[in-house]
Amino acid sequence: MSDAAETATPPLLEISGPRATIRLNRPKHMNRLQAEDLVELVGLFHRVEADPAVRVLVLTGTGRAFSAGYDLNSVSARATGDEPSTGSAFEGVANRLEDLGVPTICRLNGGVYGGSTDLALACDFRIGVDTAEMFMPAAKLGLHYYPSGIRRYVTRLGFDNAKMLFLTGQKIGAVEMLRIGYLTAMVPEEALDEEVDRLANILAANAPRAMAGMKRAINEFARGALDSEAADHRHRESLRGPEIQEGIRARAEKRPPRF
Repeated sequence: MSDAAETATPPLLEISGPRATIRLNRPKHMNRLQAEDLVELVGLFHRVEADPAVRVLVLTGTGRAFSAGYDLNSVSARATGDEPSTGSAFEGVANRLEDLGVPTICRLNGGVYGGSTDLALACDFRIGVDTAEMFMPAAKLGLHYYPSGIRRYVTRLGFDNAKMLFLTGQKIGAVEMLRIGYLTAMVPEEALDEEVDRLANILAANAPRAMAGMKRAINEFARGALDSEAADHRHRESLRGPEIQEGIRARAEKRPPRF
């Protein structure tokens, strides 16, 4: 996956076969997010989810960092005005990403800071280079982070790790990111694309409706808000649906399923 783009733009979308890739593209500013980027990301998420050919989304950055988070100057300016809070807008983007109907991989090509740590955490998987680092500076900035972001930290990383990251604001490196579960996998830079490709291919080959339903249930379990009736309905529907019929047929014929 090339990092050759140089001109700063809103996030870019590329679709190749069953894979969609969204690339944050402000490399001179370490992919710091602007207000217009948040709007663009939501639009791109809708496009990805509406395309039946897309089976997996990879989110990444251009250049030496994944993202430096949201532009703090914009946060300060909006805090003194009457516009809706940027925190609410950013929270909406992260929540929309978490609930996306296709599995998501964050390709952490470098450091991840501030609000973008939550954007990455909203992905189902995070594969990062061994030089990656992260920090959440909310306490150092006097910012009480939005609740769903804190919940994501707690449910995905645990109480103690969430407290360590939020309350100290200290930077940690890739080895520690892997240890606490922030990274799904850590690889040398030269192996990043190979590892992302490996996982993306596995996900793209699985039954999309079954994955989407189980992802929804897992997220609801994590929030303590399972819609058990809907989950049970999806389970029962899958027992007589075309995906399980193809899965069983493919196993009997000793071939990969074609979902």
